[in-house]
Amino acid sequence: ISYHYNATHPSVPYRSGCVFLQSIHSRTMVQSIPHPRTSWKIIALATFLAASNYMSFSFGKYTTLFSEYMKINNFPATVQPCAAHPCGNHTVTNTSVVALAPFLRGADIAATDEAAPIGRPLSKPKFTQPSPHLWANVPVIPPHTGHKKVLVTGAAGFIGSHVANALLERGDEVIIVDEMNDYYDVKVKEGNLNLLHEKAKEMAHKHSKKEEDYLKFYRGDINNQTLMKAIFEDHKPHWVCHLAARAGVRPSIIDPLLYVRANVQGTANMLEYSREYNVTNVVVASSSSVYGESESTYFSEAEDVNEPVSPYASTKRSGEIMSYTYHKLYALNITNLRFFTVYGPRGRPDMAPYKFVDRITRGVEIQKFGDGTTSRDYTYIDDIVDGVVRSIDRPYGYQIVNLGKGSGTKLNEFISLIEKHVGRKARIKLMPAQMGDVPFTNADVSKANRLLGYSSKVTVEEGIRRTVEWFKETFGEDGMGTA
Repeated sequence: ISYHYNATHPSVPYRSGCVFLQSIHSRTMVQSIPHPRTSWKIIALATFLAASNYMSFSFGKYTTLFSEYMKINNFPATVQPCAAHPCGNHTVTNTSVVALAPFLRGADIAATDEAAPIGRPLSKPKFTQPSPHLWANVPVIPPHTGHKKVLVTGAAGFIGSHVANALLERGDEVIIVDEMNDYYDVKVKEGNLNLLHEKAKEMAHKHSKKEEDYLKFYRGDINNQTLMKAIFEDHKPHWVCHLAARAGVRPSIIDPLLYVRANVQGTANMLEYSREYNVTNVVVASSSSVYGESESTYFSEAEDVNEPVSPYASTKRSGEIMSYTYHKLYALNITNLRFFTVYGPRGRPDMAPYKFVDRITRGVEIQKFGDGTTSRDYTYIDDIVDGVVRSIDRPYGYQIVNLGKGSGTKLNEFISLIEKHVGRKARIKLMPAQMGDVPFTNADVSKANRLLGYSSKVTVEEGIRRTVEWFKETFGEDGMGTA
């Protein structure tokens, strides 16, 4: 940048920018030269700004270091509270130290794991037991008890077909949208749909109505806006249960963009349709995968879950955040449900519970990833359906709720229970732990208990017994038959 000293008009001695004087008569271009005093002032100003910015960053950074030093040496420190919720010391262990001068630029940078200079990440709250006190002051919404017209996406799948069946059983009208993708055998989904049509016929016969008065099915992608808007225009559902998604942690690592389209774009579209057509209540399926490598004994909805360890988990967390945005902007009632390892009759063939029952029954080798000490909060399908239906009936403003059994079961124990009820020992091939898998999951269901009246009723052993019974009734005692 060059500056021109104006001797003719000393009251305007400096002009910023590059000034060119053009002779009107000779049209000769003359570039001005900077005045020395101007250059020194610009340099001094730039130096002052750079120095002040550096000092601001440094104060924030080293204040955080000093806070860490005080904590390590047992000095009193300011403890970060759980966002928007009072956390009792008997439940939450939190060693995340707040920068003492958060108003200084750089304090927020120094407080991140990446900038932590002492070789270890700043820790997060750890929930060591259920935390019902966190939700004690949340107003409880009474359930809507009238007839409902419910749009259920993904209802040809495992959880969706059970939810749709429960809604039909109580007399609701169910509109199903499912693209019938080939993530697993489409014949399984077609079998689920056949069962729903049979239930609809049963209800129609019972109440002297037509099958279509209870059930309508549309095969299509929820990202097809032409199809979806036509469905909303024709049926005007006021209750939406959005269960359609691409499932699976490991496949999401192989093809993350497919999961983004199905789970992120798909959820955003469903929320937009719900806003546009004034839906009363929306229930969205999330997942316990969002907890990632949480070190809590009980996974709580009050935890920071912004460090997912798989694309699948990231897409589910994105759905939760998008749901909050739609509630905040449009007052849309949305409940996100974090499902914990669901199993039971008509389960997904790609999931470990189904695979184990199938292969142990047939005497086929199973793969056990890791040493078998990983633990999951295995939750029987009937309990999950109960929680989903309770959520549909209760239009909370915006909530995230765990649905699980509330206790974990180790993989080795789970396999032993299947062996017991199948009546055959498993042939096990040991495999290394898989990328993206978490060491354990364990739901704190105290929030579901208060807001939904939910509690798990089926033990792991009873759930396995029922699952094995269904499998043998469907495929024969040796598992060799066809459904």
